[in-house]
Amino acid sequence: MLAETVCSAVSAAGLGIAAITAYRRRFVAAARIAAYALVPLGLVMTGAVEWLAGTAFSPVAWAGFGVLGVAWLLFTTTRAVERRRAGRRAQPDAVAPAASAPSLGTGSGAGTGTATGRRPAGKSGSADDFSDIEAILKKHGI
Repeated sequence: MLAETVCSAVSAAGLGIAAITAYRRRFVAAARIAAYALVPLGLVMTGAVEWLAGTAFSPVAWAGFGVLGVAWLLFTTTRAVERRRAGRRAQPDAVAPAASAPSLGTGSGAGTGTATGRRPAGKSGSADDFSDIEAILKKHGI
């Protein structure tokens, strides 16, 4: 009974604010305020507030909300796991293996790396780095 009284008071106050807003010639805002003000009154008239009040004090209802929460948690967890697994499978296939290796040669095999980006075993790391830079400069005519 108290919830119905509170909802009716809130609706009356909202309709009063809507009337003041309409008096100030802001009719669209007044209509929106009136719409929000009529929602609690509509909930009381349909019996939703009484049902909600009965549900709030029912242990069976709270257990049901707990079960729904566990179900929601399971759904979100399994969806996150599926997305994570799908992301791991899709990453290696996203780019072709040869596409990530730059071609430094002029087309006559002058490059220092192979199509997979691996370097010949006989060269040292620092000397090989400078030869890559020289090949890039030569390719661009510098």
